[in-house]
Amino acid sequence: MQISPRRVIVLGGTGFLGRRVVRRLQQQGCSVSAGTRAPGAAPPQEWEPGVAQVQTDLAQQSVMARALSGAAWVVNCIGFYTETRQQDFHSVHVEGARRIARLVRQTPGQRLIHISGIGASLHSPSAYVRARAEGEAAVRSACPDAVILRPSVMFCQGGVFFGDLQQLVAQLPVIPLFGRGQTRLQPVWVEDVAEAVARVLDGPRAQRKVFELGGPDVLAYRDILQRLAARTGRRRLLLPVPFVLWRVAAALLSLLPRPPVTPAQIALMRRDNTVGEGVAGFRDLGIEPHSPVAMGLV
Repeated sequence: MQISPRRVIVLGGTGFLGRRVVRRLQQQGCSVSAGTRAPGAAPPQEWEPGVAQVQTDLAQQSVMARALSGAAWVVNCIGFYTETRQQDFHSVHVEGARRIARLVRQTPGQRLIHISGIGASLHSPSAYVRARAEGEAAVRSACPDAVILRPSVMFCQGGVFFGDLQQLVAQLPVIPLFGRGQTRLQPVWVEDVAEAVARVLDGPRAQRKVFELGGPDVLAYRDILQRLAARTGRRRLLLPVPFVLWRVAAALLSLLPRPPVTPAQIALMRRDNTVGEGVAGFRDLGIEPHSPVAMGLV
């Protein structure tokens, strides 16, 4: 199939980040399809008409080849925090990412944007964190021209991250901390990450191959909770909890269909989740990221 220069497929297109990437690329005038394991569901409200939901299956090369056919750009937003009997971190973040990158490399004129995350490390004790790093390496090896975006912890207005923490503050008189709560975070608005994808597609700005995307505010986890409590006028006791206890709790909770905390999230909270020194970021893409403090979210 001939490649259309404005045609894009967003893998994981119905997920938290993916559906916003789809909308932003629609606004940019792209013809967008959304790769999903379960096509046919009602489309997200954010989308304008015209998005095709395409069947994907990371384990089936022929299925993935059909999904990617004809697209000038492939945006891989696929990711998850909880392993299942059917899929583990390695099969999704490493083997799946490698299969996608190889297919892109084999298709003349096709380009790849791979979404990873700040903090990915080959030396991490966490299978999730290692898999993200191994996935980056697999993508670079299979498709050297791929652009890798590493967002920090993402938030949206009135929902994910700050909204979730606000519910904890409202419901619990005692709030357990990860360790002493000193882990530093650089929360990034999910819409800014979607904008970064759109800018990479523009081409001229994306001279670098790896971008770390963090918001303008660097906040310790304890400080975030204290700010949220102060906004609501509630007094809350912040209780330090050793990471070893968190790991035990997360392992037990992983048996639930929707665990409130996972081993992968615990691993990410052990280290600062901030943009590294000397790496490309929002400024290189001409983006001024939004501040959650200025937005009144924390």
